[in-house]
Amino acid sequence: MAVLNLRPLLGGRLVRGSQPFGLDATTTVEFLSGHGIRTVVDLRSGRERDLLPWLLVPGNGVDLLENPFDPAPQGLPPVGTAEELGELYLDWVRTGPAWVAASLRPAAHGPAFVHCSLGKDRTGVVSALALLAVGTDPEVVVADYTATTAALPELLAVMAQTWSVAVPALPPQAFNPALMLLQSPEGAIRHFLAGFAREFGDAAGYLRDAGLSAAELDALGTPLARSDAAQ
Repeated sequence: MAVLNLRPLLGGRLVRGSQPFGLDATTTVEFLSGHGIRTVVDLRSGRERDLLPWLLVPGNGVDLLENPFDPAPQGLPPVGTAEELGELYLDWVRTGPAWVAASLRPAAHGPAFVHCSLGKDRTGVVSALALLAVGTDPEVVVADYTATTAALPELLAVMAQTWSVAVPALPPQAFNPALMLLQSPEGAIRHFLAGFAREFGDAAGYLRDAGLSAAELDALGTPLARSDAAQ
């Protein structure tokens, strides 16, 4: 199978996408080398990683950074509207600034692949802040987030198949595309961006306070040399 919902940002310095669906060791090497990836930043929980682990070949020059974030340690709050989904994202950046900074630090040092499970929510938040930190127009951030919508039918079908094998008791409606938690509506990212601006000001300042150095922030906005850029 493949990594889905895949697209490069920051001139290929950061590549975002889903978890690796069905990649064996050979296809993993092909995927990572094809995009020039030096670091895989895995935002999934331990249970998610155990279900679909990375099959990295030792000594191939690719580092794996496990930087898990549990999106709902006390259980997910009711999410029935796009605004409530955007508010959930705001809760994450309120509680996890060090996690956001650690997720983006590898991209400052070379091409990094950042992913969660669907490459939608945790990855979407990290990607949005990376784009904002280098001065990207917020409308571009909105477009990047909503680009996931086209990938969702395939993503949800593959996720349902993957989890039904691992957890046979999983109810069929767990990956119902009508669930707001499984959508990427424009209203969610707009709510997040407006709330973030009110609470934190600018993303570069947020990331600096979270632990990224001035040099790392500058690097995020610096195009890679052609030989280093993701293909």
